[in-house]
Amino acid sequence: MNFFPVVDPAERSATECYDLVLELGELADELGYEHVQTVEHYFSPYGGYCPDPVTLLTALAARTRRVRIVTGAVIPAFTHPVKLAGKLAMLDHLSHGRLDVGFGRGFLPTEFAAFQVPMEESRARFAEGVEACRRLWTEEDVVFEGRFHRFGPVTLLPRPYQRPHPPVFVASATSADSCAAAGTAGHHLQVVPSVTSAEQLRGMLAAYRAAWTRAGHAPGGHRIQIKYTVYLAERHAEAVEWAERWERGYVAHMARAVAPLAGGAGADYPGYEKFAEKAAGYDFATALKADKVLAGDPDAVREQIARIRDAFGTDIDLSLQFSPGALSRDRAVTAMRLFAREVMPAFGRAGDTAVS
Repeated sequence: MNFFPVVDPAERSATECYDLVLELGELADELGYEHVQTVEHYFSPYGGYCPDPVTLLTALAARTRRVRIVTGAVIPAFTHPVKLAGKLAMLDHLSHGRLDVGFGRGFLPTEFAAFQVPMEESRARFAEGVEACRRLWTEEDVVFEGRFHRFGPVTLLPRPYQRPHPPVFVASATSADSCAAAGTAGHHLQVVPSVTSAEQLRGMLAAYRAAWTRAGHAPGGHRIQIKYTVYLAERHAEAVEWAERWERGYVAHMARAVAPLAGGAGADYPGYEKFAEKAAGYDFATALKADKVLAGDPDAVREQIARIRDAFGTDIDLSLQFSPGALSRDRAVTAMRLFAREVMPAFGRAGDTAVS
């Protein structure tokens, strides 16, 4: 289950948002969902209610017992690696080893400007931050001499609960090269189909799987999370109506957040200047037909997931958002229960797509 708070404060307060996340997280644990995850964003209704995913996930860890706790993702460019590695190691202990760590580069110019970090350094800062965390988790008396950070010798306390460290995921929006780098390094992958074409996403996944194999990592040992919003109800037309309303709201908030990209974001972000153009040209019916959003009654959503498996492979996990925008609490709870009862069993067999 994925929590991405794209919501205007006029529609739902931060307190209401967090209370709902905690309630739905407990329900995910009860119903057998595989993980709960959240994002790192700042300032705007586009994810801005979650500037620190570790804080929210710590509260979720305290209220759950089985479901995995996932950052989706933290941004190393905005936090010193000693602080980030320590916070994540603490969460690994508080969750008794249920943590998966997703790292991302970030892509919103307003965030980079606020942290006074040049966007053209994002790729290098990302790679350095991930490597620094890995070393801090696994080594003693670490002396780190990076381009952006220099420290040591230091030995991190606490050491992570999981050894040698929590599973590492890399979040990639559009880059096949980033996916291949993650596969070579033996990291897992997080992707979002709403910002790519199906053809582009297939290419990204193919690059990742090929790099994983070439690097000699264990066959089948990789994990791929693909994130979708799902609108589910007993009545098909009702779910589609909700989907169109809240997806249009999501796109409107995203369009405002990515507007500064229209002028280009440098060599680290090829093609990102088109994000604003894509948002402006959004058509809900087209997105639904292309299975970029899941919406309808259980039969319709099962059919969508079957098509997604055919398109992207049976080794994927679906990370689902049931509470987009200010969708009511009752509708989100009903959708989660309905999915667990009538959709999840069709894909819960060993070797099939996981849902979370």
